[in-house]
Amino acid sequence: MKKMLACTMAIAFVAALAAPMLAAEKTVKGEVIDVKCYTSDNSQVGKDHEQCALSCAKRGNQMGILTSDGVYLIAGDYAKENNKKLIEFVAKQVEAKGEVMEHDGKKTITVTAMMVAK
Repeated sequence: MKKMLACTMAIAFVAALAAPMLAAEKTVKGEVIDVKCYTSDNSQVGKDHEQCALSCAKRGNQMGILTSDGVYLIAGDYAKENNKKLIEFVAKQVEAKGEVMEHDGKKTITVTAMMVAK
């Protein structure tokens, strides 16, 4: 009986720790940015920074979506092949759908669909 209780408690403990790491489907709205440029100078956004951000995206730099609640790092197919699927969205306001996770204060979205925001 004690072993069964201990096992049940161990499983519950592991599940509780893993819960925050589970991804949740979400749509985020914001601007596709070059994370490195934005991190070094948060004025590096919008049309004025579009050519630099495009260049960085084509080199495969980490891209993100700047929202009202922070930056979501873009992962998944949209980030593959030097951000090939992201190029048309760089420096534009978008709506991105995907699985969102937060770990160590960093938000990540594994994008499954993206469109220019209306």
